Amino acid sequence: MRMRLMLLGGGNALGQALIRLGAEEDIAFLAPRPPETGWDAASLTQLLDDTRPDALINLAYYFDWFQAEEASEARLAAQEQAVERLAELCQHHEIRLLQPSSYRVFDGSRVTAYSEKEEPVPLGMRGQALWRIEQRVRAVCPRHVLLRFGWLLDESPDGQLGRFLRRAERDDSIALADDRRGNPTPVDDAARVILAVLKQLDCQAPLWGTFHYGGQEAATSLALGQAVLSEARNLRSNLLEDITAQAHAARPDAAEEPQHAVLACKKILHTFGIKPRAWRSALPSLLDRYYRHV
Repeated sequence: MRMRLMLLGGGNALGQALIRLGAEEDIAFLAPRPPETGWDAASLTQLLDDTRPDALINLAYYFDWFQAEEASEARLAAQEQAVERLAELCQHHEIRLLQPSSYRVFDGSRVTAYSEKEEPVPLGMRGQALWRIEQRVRAVCPRHVLLRFGWLLDESPDGQLGRFLRRAERDDSIALADDRRGNPTPVDDAARVILAVLKQLDCQAPLWGTFHYGGQEAATSLALGQAVLSEARNLRSNLLEDITAQAHAARPDAAEEPQHAVLACKKILHTFGIKPRAWRSALPSLLDRYYRHV
């Protein structure tokens, strides 16, 4: 890799997966430790003035955007400002910016898969913040790659998978929507995609724009939960026997979470040659990491 790569958010699950995968191919990341209060406009300005990398992967707010149960309006607003400043700095220093986004920019009213051409209409606060961030990145920093991911699964104890597994040990019953669909996407697979994009950018390929990626085989929340439970029983015996089916409309997060969140991944295949991988085959290693850390 000729480019000098900077990774913001190297301590979170996706950042760690990217560092692990890069190490296997002798690709190193400069992964600075964030300030105690987190990255903000001032600290990012100082960082990039001092370091001037060739490409920057911004996973600084990964947990809030992809794994947290909820994120406050004030916190998201501060993150928006920081990413806007980051985009300005990348443009000023001619740094390529790889910025993650999410299926949450869509409202879930479309039954068929969402392509990059569909107009975003976000439902909740997080989706709205991500859509504003996307717009600012496009306006300010032309040399960008926006990667919208499907349902990201990681081993963090407080992440979506971790919360589900804790409930499976503790609760008498769990209900999940049998009419809500998306692309489960293990964090190692998302890291593979980011690395593949970086390799192409390293070849000076001007492949800028917005791309979708989600694991192969769309699934309902219920089917995903059942698959996770089935695999987790190989590692833990004290888990709930079964999951109850529930309608999306009856779920407490129905106003914020898109009912139909399947992403079409043809553009990333045709542009970067990245093929979707089956998410089910990644569950054993993902669950093994989770249980080793709890």
